[in-house]
Amino acid sequence: MNDKIVGVHWSFWIIGVVALVWNFMGVINYFVQMNPDVLAGYSGSARAIIEGRPAWATAGFAIAVFGGALGCLLLLLRKQAAYYLFIASLLGVIVTMTHALGIGIDFSLFEIFMMILMPLVVAVFLVWYSKRAVNRGWIS
Repeated sequence: MNDKIVGVHWSFWIIGVVALVWNFMGVINYFVQMNPDVLAGYSGSARAIIEGRPAWATAGFAIAVFGGALGCLLLLLRKQAAYYLFIASLLGVIVTMTHALGIGIDFSLFEIFMMILMPLVVAVFLVWYSKRAVNRGWIS
């Protein structure tokens, strides 16, 4: 634990806010997927993933988005616990992706990028970035 908190680079705030918006959109998506009327408008592959999602994959999705959003709030409050929440969020993303990839859907290139790669890349980045922020004394 660092006793001395140092000033942070301006990019810390931008990354924190953009990541919070990203994860907040995930939280909204989580709740939107509970609405059957909205779900009817989803593409066939997205609807198949959501309608066939078992409880363990839904739990992974919840951990991914809520852990990520709370982690971003704690990052902006400069709390080291953000790092651990980002790890939990990454694990949630992996669990969710395991289900999505395991059901045998032929994804379009756009779906691969937006539904699989982007969440994984963002989650890995947030784990790395929060660890870097701890090491630099930006959060404690």
